[in-house]
Amino acid sequence: MANMIEKMVNEAIEATKSVFLVIKEKRGGQFKLEDCKPYVDAVNKMTVGEGQCKTVIDLHVQSVNAHYEILKGMTDYIRPEDDPFVEHFQTPPILEILYEEDPDFKKSMEKFIDAIAKNRALIGREAARRYGGMYGPTCVVDFAMSVGSVPNVVNKILVDLDIPEKHKKTILACKSWGMNTSYGFGAAFRAAIESGKSAAEAEEAEVKQFQFIYKEPVEAQARLMETHNLGGHGPYSSFDVRKYMAQYKEWMRPYVVAALKAGVHPANITAVPAYCVGDIGHHISQSAYNMFKSDMVFGIYDAVMQVFENTMRKALKEGAFKSEWDVLTVATGAPACAVAYILWLDSFTVPMVIDLLTKRFYNYCAMNPKRGEADELHNVDFMDVIARGEEILDISPLGAGGKIKGIEIDLSPIDKHEIVSNPQRYTYPACAITQRFAALMALADFPCYLTPECTTATLMTNIIAKNPGMPGAPVRACKGCAVTKLIKRNVPYVKGEGAGPCGYCEWYRAV
Repeated sequence: MANMIEKMVNEAIEATKSVFLVIKEKRGGQFKLEDCKPYVDAVNKMTVGEGQCKTVIDLHVQSVNAHYEILKGMTDYIRPEDDPFVEHFQTPPILEILYEEDPDFKKSMEKFIDAIAKNRALIGREAARRYGGMYGPTCVVDFAMSVGSVPNVVNKILVDLDIPEKHKKTILACKSWGMNTSYGFGAAFRAAIESGKSAAEAEEAEVKQFQFIYKEPVEAQARLMETHNLGGHGPYSSFDVRKYMAQYKEWMRPYVVAALKAGVHPANITAVPAYCVGDIGHHISQSAYNMFKSDMVFGIYDAVMQVFENTMRKALKEGAFKSEWDVLTVATGAPACAVAYILWLDSFTVPMVIDLLTKRFYNYCAMNPKRGEADELHNVDFMDVIARGEEILDISPLGAGGKIKGIEIDLSPIDKHEIVSNPQRYTYPACAITQRFAALMALADFPCYLTPECTTATLMTNIIAKNPGMPGAPVRACKGCAVTKLIKRNVPYVKGEGAGPCGYCEWYRAV
């Protein structure tokens, strides 16, 4: 176990630093696809540890290589308006491979698709609640079972559906950490209402669209890209998405088949290949280079990554990791604590930020009824990060006293950072009390660098490789949504239809 844990730590740090170092060098410049090569090289160094399933590691490594090589044959640039979607072209082809290789799973999916229509009252109700903002800020494509998310709605349908449990878990996973299309639940409903159609017509539109993404995943994703208009600059133009998905499907088929034969849970087959590719063209991207032009924004990224690496290596040295899950806990908890600490340096607390972003959300709903379903999802992620971070940072017994798994988190890189610790150099010097907070607000729209996705993806693949028969997604636990500090959508005292022991949340009865 010790050797495997050391392997996990080293692979996570190497992947994370590969992305960081590219951004450090290229920020403010012009993105080129070849900039992503260091990340690909880091992924190609991943090995199979003792007790791990090789086919799971292959799904990760080959997906990253397929993504990079296919894109290289199509383009050398991805524009910002297209880059969020690059990690949504993997699960649709993977799902179609599963349909073709496992006819029984396809039959179960067909039953689920029929059940969507039979549950149209549920679909309409949940879409209406999202449209009106009843649940507050939500993460529509959450990796957990949170209120207002796709996994939440899908679980409600699956609970009583008469199909094998294995298939239920796979359907749930494919639109969580697996990313079956870019569709955000409620979008068709919203578009219909805002185009003057009736609520009944909007419900029908939502049912049909939600069925479509499971019935024909590849075609559904292609059509979504043909109609996206992010920032008024649609449709998708960086590369031919149909050609990409066809080539990706061909590349990945033997690895999917091998994983099935090795007994890897199909839920993991839908998730592992998708979650690892986003650094190519999305996290290493023009949008990232633009955001990190700011010295303070990049300085925070730099300082947080030093906290992450120092604490990981300290925990490894002191034997704090007792299981593979402990590695993930420290890898995500240490940087979260660091972000909360930076927030405190400008005398902001987490409740202040949750209050601010939640109030803004409701005004945003009023001013932008045509808003995108995913608009606030990263604000939600950011709030969740800082809420967890403050719980770790706060004094005992209110918090963990700055420790995680018994290890004191090394926050010294923040105090010693030439930029982060000298905000007076980046504004009116005598009034420099909001600069770090301002930089954190930039990252609130793109928090993927604060608890890096490549870190989590690398570690989750390692964990799943150790436990290939157990679905790794979505999270089957209460994630303690930050917004529930203000909006009690997660308690048994709510009065709305569909409430249970955890309010409108579904984690307690995840299939």
